[in-house]
Amino acid sequence: MCELLGKSSSQPATINLSLSEFAQHGGRTGPHKDGWGIAYYDGADIRLVKDTRGASESPWVDFVEEQGLSAKTVIGHIRNATTGHVAIANTHPFARELGGRMHVFAHNGVVNGVLGGGLSLGRFHPIGETDSEHAFCAMLKELEDLWSRADGVPSLDARLDILEVLCRQSLRSFGPANFLYADGETLFRPQP
Repeated sequence: MCELLGKSSSQPATINLSLSEFAQHGGRTGPHKDGWGIAYYDGADIRLVKDTRGASESPWVDFVEEQGLSAKTVIGHIRNATTGHVAIANTHPFARELGGRMHVFAHNGVVNGVLGGGLSLGRFHPIGETDSEHAFCAMLKELEDLWSRADGVPSLDARLDILEVLCRQSLRSFGPANFLYADGETLFRPQP
């Protein structure tokens, strides 16, 4: 299984101490050697870094730390490949635009059967081969109408209603819905 790192705060802050420890799980103290990635929000956009090397061996971890990046919302992921080969396209977090802002998703677990169908993707298409990215595209399809009707960011209650239905009625039937998702305003984590 992969590991997730998420941070949400009222003020921008670095996560260098957490990132250093997290990176060690990516091949040194943990088995998650098949890539890593991290997304830092900057307003409605993100800074996204991904690598196919284990985080403990990746020079990108040092680069990110040296930049002193700070953000209110950060999503990180270290990968233990279960679906899809080791490639940038299969490395989390995944990002797509919806409603004029970047949406970011990282998943831990296997959602068996998602790749075989059953979830409508609409205009969102996976770039890689993972079940996780497929599930993310299905999630965005469900959120698309809400974001296209909203003048700005839709209400938190409306977003939560859609995510709750999607998790309980669709995603959980395929496997663990253990993920982090951010829409530039809120960081979401489903309840077990």
